[in-house]
Amino acid sequence: QVQLAESGGGLVQAGGSLRLSCAVSGRSFSSSGVGWFRQAPGKERECVAGIARLGSFTYYADSVKGRFTISRDGAKNMLYLQMNSLKPDDTTVYYCALARTTLHNSYAPRLVGEYDTWGQGTQVTVSS
Repeated sequence: QVQLAESGGGLVQAGGSLRLSCAVSGRSFSSSGVGWFRQAPGKERECVAGIARLGSFTYYADSVKGRFTISRDGAKNMLYLQMNSLKPDDTTVYYCALARTTLHNSYAPRLVGEYDTWGQGTQVTVSS
């Protein structure tokens, strides 16, 4: 089975940084785009960053653009989200996800419907 395991969440002060990691197993890492989502209680899940199978193509939500960086390491089968200049509004649960394999190699997936496998999430808390 395809499994995703997030790690790296925690407590950080505003302005600080965290690096989230996602270990992917059960599927060839190069077979699909991948992304990071976040979902606060009572809110819809939103994509904060996506990366295509061709890693030079990325997507970022306006709220995180310039602060977050998504990357993938095919050799390690890992997905990362480097989060800098964190704000209290970034506090929520973050999920990594795998997109459907039918998407174009150069398309960074960004919609919930474009993903088919999800991790369990990792909590990020930014204190003020």
